[in-house]
Amino acid sequence: MNLRPGSRLLAALLLALAGTPACAQDLLIRNATVHTATARGTLQSADVLVRNGRIAAVGQGLSAAGVATVDAQGRPLTPTLFAGITDIGVEEVSGESATVDHSVSLGQSGKDMQVRPEFDVTRAYNPDTALVPVARVEGLGWTTLAATPTGGGSFIGGQGGVVRFDGSLDPVGGRVLFITLGGDGASLTGGSRAAQWMILDQLVDELRGRIPQDSQFALLTPAGRTALARFIGGGGRIAVNIHRAADITRLLRWSKQHGVKVALVGATEAWKVAPQLAATGVPVFVDPLVNLPGDFDQLGARMDNAALLRAAGVQVGFSQSDSQSHYARKIRQLAGNAVANGMRWEDALAGLTRVPAEAFGVAGEMGSISVGQRADLVLWSGDPLDVAHVAQQVWVDGRAMPMRSRQTDLRDRYLHSESGLPRAYPDSAR
Repeated sequence: MNLRPGSRLLAALLLALAGTPACAQDLLIRNATVHTATARGTLQSADVLVRNGRIAAVGQGLSAAGVATVDAQGRPLTPTLFAGITDIGVEEVSGESATVDHSVSLGQSGKDMQVRPEFDVTRAYNPDTALVPVARVEGLGWTTLAATPTGGGSFIGGQGGVVRFDGSLDPVGGRVLFITLGGDGASLTGGSRAAQWMILDQLVDELRGRIPQDSQFALLTPAGRTALARFIGGGGRIAVNIHRAADITRLLRWSKQHGVKVALVGATEAWKVAPQLAATGVPVFVDPLVNLPGDFDQLGARMDNAALLRAAGVQVGFSQSDSQSHYARKIRQLAGNAVANGMRWEDALAGLTRVPAEAFGVAGEMGSISVGQRADLVLWSGDPLDVAHVAQQVWVDGRAMPMRSRQTDLRDRYLHSESGLPRAYPDSAR
């Protein structure tokens, strides 16, 4: 029987893993084009050795007795990709409120602001969500969960964090505080973006004791003060959804004044202030598919935003502006479009691997192929930033993940068979 190259590779993978216990975490991947996402760059005809779920060696001519071996046949090997900033596992069906946990609304209405930075969305994460295998079969291995501002809450959405698609209940690394500024947050701050800075300054005054905790004007609960204090003065990362260049400049001034580590999300007009962003080391997560003004904050939208930012020295990552969770697989298309509009291929891959890992404090665990990292790896049929190619095998901690999801099951169920009817039909109907 003659098999196409892709089919031969799949058969080789299955043969190599046949008879291997599901919990096995030792693995040798040979003869791969290894995109390390490190200063080593891309290694041709290289091997990756995994021991106990961690990368033990990366080089050529590696060997290990008794270890399951996969011949990559020169195909690309990357770290598992970042799925973006999403609601995977805290939103199952957007139209069914019982499955949506990414926002807290304790106020009576949109005008009744409740500032609750102690809200931690990771406590609602469901590792058994159907969205995890849907994303994982596309080569995505982890995401940053976002707490979303909403009416009855405030423009400070709360805390999120990194979760891996390995079935674990708990997040990895520290928490990230999510804030929405500019036009998108104005409805939560009395109808004006100017009020956002007024309220932020008041919150800092509360932390510094300039407004008594029992004051009728205090906005924070005791737990809220403790939570917010972790992000002021050099603590954890604050991810700010923001677009207009003038607002970004004010944010940079405010963050410098209070010693706050920020990351920008959306940042449609960030290219206008690229030198300032590069000088401050602020990472920026953009959607390269945004080329038209979605509102008055995004009049400067352009498809080469990512390329211009990176050329100026900014660390650029990617996150979708809509449908982030259910269409997480599109994030590869975002990176590919950034390349098509002037970004270096290596920088685009870094935007799906190393850059988000560094920005969200998990670079010691994931985001590159280097010794000591978790063996979260993807073997591709071709260029991972080209949606014409697919993930052929995903490993998490060196364990081969099932390359199936609810979507692939439905596809297979309703494929037409030789009889002309879908396989879901009983034999009596054929």
